[in-house]
Amino acid sequence: QVQLVESGGGLVQPGGSLRLSCAASGIMFSIYVVGWYRQAPGRQRELVAKITSGSSSYYADSVKGRFTISRDNAKNTVYLQMNSLKPEDTAVYYCNAYRTINDYWGKGTLVTVSS
Repeated sequence: QVQLVESGGGLVQPGGSLRLSCAASGIMFSIYVVGWYRQAPGRQRELVAKITSGSSSYYADSVKGRFTISRDNAKNTVYLQMNSLKPEDTAVYYCNAYRTINDYWGKGTLVTVSS
């Protein structure tokens, strides 16, 4: 059974940092493209960042220079380091792993940026 489990969300003040983790089980995580998506209330889910099996990365314009995605294949885990957080970063953050016809999602972790 494939599982993706996100962790690391919480409440942080503007300008603060959080590191999200996505731990996978049941798949060879290293061969998957892994993305972090987010969905704010009343808005569509959007791609925040993704990392390929070769560790190439992509970022949405809204997070470039503030967020960093990385992976530790030995731990079957992908991270999202989020710095200089803004209130507009508030959302549920989801981890996604896909490869060809296989597409898996975690249940999400809530990030709230507020003073």
